[in-house]
Amino acid sequence: MYKTQAETAEFLKGFLPEVEQTPIEREVVLCGPFTDLGVMSEHVQNTRVQIGAQNIHWENAGAYTGEIAGGMLKEIGVRYVIVGHSERRQYFGETDETVNKRLHAAQRHGLIPILCVGETKAQRDAGETEDIISKQLEKDLVNVDQQNLVIAYEPIWAIGTGDTCDASEANRIIGLIRSKLKEANVPIQYGGSVKPKNIDEIMAQSEIDGVLVGGASLEPASFARIVNYQ
Repeated sequence: MYKTQAETAEFLKGFLPEVEQTPIEREVVLCGPFTDLGVMSEHVQNTRVQIGAQNIHWENAGAYTGEIAGGMLKEIGVRYVIVGHSERRQYFGETDETVNKRLHAAQRHGLIPILCVGETKAQRDAGETEDIISKQLEKDLVNVDQQNLVIAYEPIWAIGTGDTCDASEANRIIGLIRSKLKEANVPIQYGGSVKPKNIDEIMAQSEIDGVLVGGASLEPASFARIVNYQ
């Protein structure tokens, strides 16, 4: 929940020139608050940046005050949507059942969902990481088209805490996630205190296809350094 429309326009003015030379095979997606998506869509025309939303409702329309439907996102040029982010699960009652419904809604509207999975500090300390993530995937992905999907592993204990999951451990968990999928080519990202200073090590890992960036994406030069990892 950052940036007004004016602040978003200012961010893009600084960010877009920084990614003009980014290798073409790297996808750059900005997932903004609903109120910023229209402004973002206008500014990224004819650039290599794509737009994503942070959530989607599972119904096409209806009496769901405060919610946003897939058709509304599609209309303004949104291509991706985050589903099941840990903060939605933690603060807003998101369950694996509602995550599954949102995944289906995104795909129904031709959007690519970015499914977030991950464990808490207590679950990791109890040795339950593999079990928790396996169960999340099993419930979240019921009848979901895995050819139209991105998955992000975000250890909840590493989000915004500055406590990054060791790159080799993130790589191991992402390998575990891949082993649970029907489609081996699903892009799998790491998310959790990704910063300019650790991006090169993270992206050097064999299983990690990309990153889901939080706080470090709020400043143009910082996020550009992550996009342009070495």
